[in-house]
Amino acid sequence: MKTSLLIFSACLLALLSTVGAALPYPILPPLFADGSANGLNTFLGLPPKLLFGLALTINPIGLLIGSALLGPMSDRYGRRPVLLLTSVGAAIGHAITAAALLLESYPLFIVARFATGLLEGSGSVARALLADRLDGELRRKALSWLNGAFYMGWLAGPLLAGATLQFGITTPFWVAVAALLLVAALVAATLPPEAPTGATTSWWQVARDRHALNLLREPDLRGLFIITLAYTCGVTGFYEFYPLWLVEVPGYGAQGIAWITAAMCAVMTATTIVAGRPFNGEPLARARRYAFAVAAIIGALAVSNASIGILCIIVYGIPHAFYNAIVPNYCAERFGGAHGQGAVMGLISTTFCLANILMALAGAVLTLIDTRLILLLGAGLTAWSAWRMRGWQRSMQVPVAGALP
Repeated sequence: MKTSLLIFSACLLALLSTVGAALPYPILPPLFADGSANGLNTFLGLPPKLLFGLALTINPIGLLIGSALLGPMSDRYGRRPVLLLTSVGAAIGHAITAAALLLESYPLFIVARFATGLLEGSGSVARALLADRLDGELRRKALSWLNGAFYMGWLAGPLLAGATLQFGITTPFWVAVAALLLVAALVAATLPPEAPTGATTSWWQVARDRHALNLLREPDLRGLFIITLAYTCGVTGFYEFYPLWLVEVPGYGAQGIAWITAAMCAVMTATTIVAGRPFNGEPLARARRYAFAVAAIIGALAVSNASIGILCIIVYGIPHAFYNAIVPNYCAERFGGAHGQGAVMGLISTTFCLANILMALAGAVLTLIDTRLILLLGAGLTAWSAWRMRGWQRSMQVPVAGALP
């Protein structure tokens, strides 16, 4: 497959798959926080904000498991079959989610969100697809473009939700079904069949022995995991609860949340055009500066009024896009050859999923007091990650010239 077609296919796959994941975010906060009673926000008489936090948590639990398993399984069985299975399965999950909303069944909604998350943990497979076939500056550019495609998915998803809600609350999820089936068709058409490695090994043995968390036995990767987890706790706390902030402070509904999210993702997507370009200096030092900037913006959101807070949400995407253009490429260069690109990218994706769970659980409690508390916690964790990165770099004895080992 030609390099340009490979990059295009991976980016389009990332775009279409994240559209489905992004659709619920403008929809859920008004369902649980606008004061109207329904079967979802009155389940077992629990506080609506607590139910909202649990609804946010269950999808990342599925993502956590999927991200830990799917990358290593694609190392063993091939990228193509794993991507086909996950795309079709996630489409089915969104169809069940639509049924749960029609029935106003909170338990069915939770089950559907978990199953969908389990099968949407294939972002590490798309990253590995590029990491194991490209190298050098081209790989860094391609991974940056891939991040841009993921951001575009988060842009298109909320926009589709806001545009199609007028046709019914389940309409955005049926759009997600169509998008994911298109992903499956794209994978089948563009990726050639692969001969599995270790075909006699059962999938259960691969899941047990090759999952990404096995990499935590390595001290350097354990340090990476801790730093990335702290950073992504701040990021996911922001992602999960700025829509609730938009409901409570400016008083926005689903369409308002969708437009603010679209503006933020548009800025992130535009930033990726320059984020993947070559630069002078040590990569981790550059990443630290962007992490400190992300922490400052999240903290400013927590203490700002409506106008300044909305500006913080939109510009947040600039330093975050630069950070994401550096760290995955660095990890691919330093660790991918020894441990497998699927496993390394799976570990990075797993930290994001675990951070989603931890911050959703923390937010379910803290938002009962004040939504700003979870944003302040996220800002503190991201700042700590930036500070701790220097010690991790020194422990690996990374040279301070620009070259990667």
